[in-house]
This record gives sequence, structure tokens and C-alpha cells, in this order.
Amino acid sequence: MNSVMVVIPAFNEEHTIRSTLSAIRTVEGISKILVVDDGSSDRTADIAREAGVEILLLNSNCGKGGAMNRALELVDTDVVVFLDADLGETASQAGLIIKPVLEGEADLCIAAFPPPTKKGGFGLVKGTARRAIKKLADIEVNSPLSGQRAMSREVLRAVTPFYEAYGVELGMTLNALAHGFKVKEVLTDMKHNETGRDLQGFIHRGKQFLDVIKVINLETRRGSV
Repeated sequence: MNSVMVVIPAFNEEHTIRSTLSAIRTVEGISKILVVDDGSSDRTADIAREAGVEILLLNSNCGKGGAMNRALELVDTDVVVFLDADLGETASQAGLIIKPVLEGEADLCIAAFPPPTKKGGFGLVKGTARRAIKKLADIEVNSPLSGQRAMSREVLRAVTPFYEAYGVELGMTLNALAHGFKVKEVLTDMKHNETGRDLQGFIHRGKQFLDVIKVINLETRRGSV
């Protein structure tokens, strides 16, 4: 039977990490859960420790991609799943992206999210990422920046090290497709914290857009896009 490990990069998620971990524990077949505390200044690590999961403590904030890279040496399972720490109870749907990988329907499976409950950006970042994927593999992906992903150990080896900024998910997808792996998207009811149309939200999406463009340019030079 294939072993499955869940990796959760977390930065200051004390309000959501407990419910996220509880929900993950309801998913059958998961043999290991690792929380990578990305230099949090709150009780994220303490709560994860109380939940009895494995913890990797980082002394400073490395960003999501950096935290994911730090976890690579600890991955020793056939399938690895990356989930965001703020999924809360909706993390229980992780099985929807694990199953296609276990059954050989996909090498990399991505969770698509339902429409946001509040107005965010104008779709520029997501649209740019979609077009890059479409150009490479002629497939339509609704949630190209979704951080909820399950993959085989072979895919993990091929797509790492990850980009260490907001382009981590797009880079992962482009690399997997360039290596000929099967990528599948599955619709879920997962939810996480949403950014709105305020200053903080626009700053976040601005950084995200620049990182996505950087990934596309790098992959273009490599011949992936």
C-alpha cells in the first residue's frame, strides 16, 4: 500500500492550524503529517506540537516555497501532499486530490476552489498563470495558483527545488508538464483566507503577479513555455 505524507507550511496560523490538523486526521490513508513552522511569532508551533504531529521549526521566515523546500529531506513516502494551514475543516477534502494519484489517474493532482465569497482582484494573476499552462500543455486549469496539491515521489523529485516565492505553484505545474507527467484538477469545496480589494490585498497580488511573471520568463528561457 502506498504511503502518504502531508506537508503544511505555516506562518502565524494559530487561529486555523488546530482545525486544519483535526480535519486532515479524518482522511484515510495518511501516514505522516509535517508542519513546517516558517518563523512564526505566534503559537502556531505550540498548537501543532499539542496536536501530536511532526514539526520542523525554521528560525526565520523563508516564504511558502522556501518552507516547502526545507521539508524535502523529511519526505519519505510514495505520495506527498502540500496543504495550506488555513484550510480549517475543509482540509478534510484532501482525499479528493490524493485518490487520483494513488489510483494512477494523475501524477500531480490540484484542488480547484469554488468561487470566492468576497471580491478580490481582477483575475490578472490567475489569468496569466492559466495562459502559461495552456500554452505549454493545451489544458485548461481553473485554479493554477492553488496550493493544495498531491503528487507522486517521482514528480516531487522532478519539480524540486521549488521556486521560493509566490510562483511556487505555477513553477511546479509547468515543470511537471514539461517532464510529461499527468496533471489533473479536481473540484473541491475547500476554502481558506481570502484577500480583498483593500491595500493589503492589492500589495499581495502585486507581489504575486511579479513572481508569476518571473517564473514564466525563467521557464520560457528553459524552453518549458
